[in-house]
Amino acid sequence: MSTLIAITVSTASNGKSAKATRQRVQAEPCLLKSQLCDDRAGIFSALKIFLAWPSRLNKISQMETVALPADIRSTVRQQRRQGKRIGVVPTMGALHQGHISLIEAAAKQCDFVVTTIFVNPTQFGPNEDFEKYPRTLKDDLAKCEAAGADVVFLPEVDVMYPPDCQTIVKVSKLTDVLEGAHRPGHFDGVTTIVAKLLQITEPDQAFFGQKDFQQQRVIRQMVADLNWGLEIVTCPTVRESDGLAMSSRNRYLSTSERKTALHISAALNQAKADSEHHEAHPSDVEKTMIQRLTNVDGLSLDYAVVVHSKSLQAISNADWNRNIVSEPAVALIAAKVGTTRLIDNQILGFRSHNQTR
Repeated sequence: MSTLIAITVSTASNGKSAKATRQRVQAEPCLLKSQLCDDRAGIFSALKIFLAWPSRLNKISQMETVALPADIRSTVRQQRRQGKRIGVVPTMGALHQGHISLIEAAAKQCDFVVTTIFVNPTQFGPNEDFEKYPRTLKDDLAKCEAAGADVVFLPEVDVMYPPDCQTIVKVSKLTDVLEGAHRPGHFDGVTTIVAKLLQITEPDQAFFGQKDFQQQRVIRQMVADLNWGLEIVTCPTVRESDGLAMSSRNRYLSTSERKTALHISAALNQAKADSEHHEAHPSDVEKTMIQRLTNVDGLSLDYAVVVHSKSLQAISNADWNRNIVSEPAVALIAAKVGTTRLIDNQILGFRSHNQTR
């Protein structure tokens, strides 16, 4: 599963008090910086902050990094014996604010957070970007610590996939469409590594981002089908100020490509607005997205669809006409901008036919 990294900022035995203190401390680095740049009174004020929470300094110096499954499992079980709730955030590193929001969410909901950083080779296709995928470990660890992670699991490839490894975890149906159709074998790699990480870290909750909508849906299905007693938490997509969904691959984009990429989020925003009109029909919203993106210079569209958020299947006219669409719809887009492949999505707000009559 994922590893959550949490910074304990209080020695108080009361869990609520410790968590509240941790939340207060998260905003302090900027405050401290400004104070140290002020006059002596500011410096003394800053020192008071640290003297008020000496345990925080001790904890920051002790954020662990663990490389072996047996060691992270032992660490987690020790925390569980103390009655702590375990959260995990699986990542491939190259962390951005989207990842940070997952760690922060885990720190709010759990007592002990594990973050995993592992660039998983089995989810990359032969012509994909495994070799050039950004590795920024030093920066990632600093971000994990600041976000409130307690421990980071950093396994090597030969640890997760020893030479005699023969097992693949596969989810069917949900992986036959969209990303599964365009990236054969991708989800087998995803579900296998997530299953291994969950088994190793034994969390109560695992945190994933909505930006990878199909991925979180597939993982939910896997956890339900295998009767694992843990909760999958999906956190909202975090966006740049211009609307671009945060992604580790955004750094590949040139200045002009980044402007082109904004057509993706713009199309999704339009789809959401269109879906809220009285007479909106899923197929019409889908056609509008496709038409909007097909002729954008520098953008190659893989798909732009409106589907059931649970089954990931198209909404049939029969279901729509009988007003029996029982789950939210989601618009999903995948496209290449230059050589960089981007995905994004938006939950839609179709109104019941009964409201239009």
